[in-house]
Amino acid sequence: MQDPTLLLCPQDYSLLTDLYQLTMTACYVGEGVDQRRASFELFVRRLPDSFGYLVAMGLEQALDYLEQLRFSADQIAALQATGLFANAPTRFWELLASARFSGDVWAVPEGTVVFAHEPLLRVEAPLWQAQLVETYLLNTINYQTLIATKAARLRDVAGAEATLLEFGTRRAFSPQASLWAARAALAAGLDATSNVLAALKLGQKPSGTMAHALVMALAALEGNEDQAFRAFHRYFPAATLLIDTYDSIAAAQRLAQQVTAGEMTVNAVRLDSGDLVAQSQQIRQLLPGVAIVASGDLDEFEIARLQAEGAEIDAYGLGTKLVTGSPVNGVYKLVEIDNIPVMKESSAKITYPGRKQIFRCLQGSQFQTDRLGLMSESPQPNEQPLLQPVIKQGQRLQPSEPLAVIAERTRTAVASLPPPIRQLHHAPTTLPQISAALRHLTDQTKRSAKS
Repeated sequence: MQDPTLLLCPQDYSLLTDLYQLTMTACYVGEGVDQRRASFELFVRRLPDSFGYLVAMGLEQALDYLEQLRFSADQIAALQATGLFANAPTRFWELLASARFSGDVWAVPEGTVVFAHEPLLRVEAPLWQAQLVETYLLNTINYQTLIATKAARLRDVAGAEATLLEFGTRRAFSPQASLWAARAALAAGLDATSNVLAALKLGQKPSGTMAHALVMALAALEGNEDQAFRAFHRYFPAATLLIDTYDSIAAAQRLAQQVTAGEMTVNAVRLDSGDLVAQSQQIRQLLPGVAIVASGDLDEFEIARLQAEGAEIDAYGLGTKLVTGSPVNGVYKLVEIDNIPVMKESSAKITYPGRKQIFRCLQGSQFQTDRLGLMSESPQPNEQPLLQPVIKQGQRLQPSEPLAVIAERTRTAVASLPPPIRQLHHAPTTLPQISAALRHLTDQTKRSAKS
């Protein structure tokens, strides 16, 4: 089964898991509890530093994974060949051979703002199934939620008029991650991605500029920087010209002369280094009708600084700091087994038992508070439940949502938050209120665990 390319395809989904998911499944089978109904919830205990909220993302890929979960005969043979499962019961292999996800899934829609301790997703399924899927669900939801949240913060700071471009493919943690990052960024409000594969798969038009290499190569071979610009312009007349290879102001001055003389039209220029404030201000004077694109390790903090200092920038290319950073450390915990509520009580990692619902209170369109309660509770006036059924008995209930719909949900959700939660520095920690019923169940479950 060796494949040094390590490329992922849907047929590989079943084995893209941690070993202990499979060893626990074998144990569940041996103990005769594999079919007991279990509920697991995926949530974040604490947000990354400086984040006041999270934007849930990655559900689409999670659902695709659950729909296509299968074990082939070759995969089963490969597992057997490891020798790790020599003592596993025979029925374990029979279970894998017929494996299909048959459970229910509840989730908040992509683009929904959530806070610590609030479930983004819940899986209700036979114990072995609910256990097995943990690794993949955490992988896709944690990463895409991180990217979506950073993208939403970037949009919130840059404003609705700025063009925001995702340039992170070369810095993402893997080729697969680059595709997910592009999707999450677009779904959270960025305008376009330079990742051609991601754009075309998502029905979008890729967007990009040019590299310093082209300027240097054509300048060396054809005479000078202006020749490089003209050459590229011949084939891509609407393209953005990268003007800081040598001297951005001198390049802008020469372009301004050509524009004035009617020799060339320039739609946009890009700056990738140096003092972006001073350069953009000078270039705006030289090329008043030309859009200015900035890039170079930008994030929401740097954009806020540039704006505060009066930079004349129309668009931003976001790469490294968008697709990397402090992780969203989501966890996936058992909350109920065979209708018995369970909870983790270890220090600093306590969980709430039982199947839960997030009840969001809005005053008009503005966020007021969240209440974390039990699924059996009803919403109070001005509350709306956030978790919705998305899979029933293994069957998906809703079609895929267009990215534009998710992006609008993200925009609306972020706009509904009070300014302190949206601030970049020292955003307050927002926690849901715990309902009386959930508090009672928590106390009851603690007592039962100690009896």
